[in-house]
Amino acid sequence: MVIDGIDVPDDGSGSADHIGDLIQLVAAGDRPAFARLYDTLSPRVFGLILRVLVDRAQSEEVLQEVFLEVWQSASRFAPKRGQGRSWVLTMAHRRAVDRVRSSQSSTDRDVRAGFRDMGVPHDGVAEQVELRIEGRRVVAAVAELPEAQREAITLAYYGGYSQSEIAALVGAPLGTVKTRMRDGLSRLRNSMGVAS
Repeated sequence: MVIDGIDVPDDGSGSADHIGDLIQLVAAGDRPAFARLYDTLSPRVFGLILRVLVDRAQSEEVLQEVFLEVWQSASRFAPKRGQGRSWVLTMAHRRAVDRVRSSQSSTDRDVRAGFRDMGVPHDGVAEQVELRIEGRRVVAAVAELPEAQREAITLAYYGGYSQSEIAALVGAPLGTVKTRMRDGLSRLRNSMGVAS
């Protein structure tokens, strides 16, 4: 089988009808069917991804992304338009190519930024002054927040607590803590003049 120019050998890991049937069961939320689908296809899908990415760690990440997408979008599989195995392998190939493009784009940005900043003299004193002024502005803006919002933001950003931990510390429901943080951050953006 050829997927976007890459020859993927047929190793006989399940008939096309069997894979399509499993995908349809997955679309209905059948977890055991998803486990069988994963067990059946993951070696082949991983092999395809690894051939595109070469990097094993990234390939493992993309493999998980592909099967998450299969779980979430199985209802969009149309058996009359193609085989289930091809559907999953095409999805895997696209994800792998997207990862390559994303990595290349990130590298290109870093290189451009490096060249841009190469000839710029660095003024450490001016930068320190700017950071201190900005820090004072942030402290003043946080001090103007209502107590509940200030407490949640302070615990999260200065204390390093997660939203769940903050909820337990202050004795408030998690949804309330999330709302306080969202509203507080929105107020901070407004008072600091940052576009949201």
